Amino acid sequence: MSNSGMRPIHPGEILEKEFLVPLGITAAGLASLLNEGAGGVRALVMQEGSISPELAKKLSLYLKTTPEFWLNLQSTYDQRRAEIERG
Repeated sequence: MSNSGMRPIHPGEILEKEFLVPLGITAAGLASLLNEGAGGVRALVMQEGSISPELAKKLSLYLKTTPEFWLNLQSTYDQRRAEIERG
């Protein structure tokens, strides 16, 4: 992966700005719709948690995306963070 100079973008930021805000849904509201614990979704939106394959599947079904979309966001974020830490 090349260093583009951009900051790593957490999947929770994408979830919040591109989906929750436009849809008028809170993290707790989304958690309820997904039958998921509110703390996990809230942690994701606060950029303190990560996306599991199961959560990626639930998000993809509700938000009309794919699990790969969410897992790729997480993987790219993790890789970029590792690059920064390595220097």
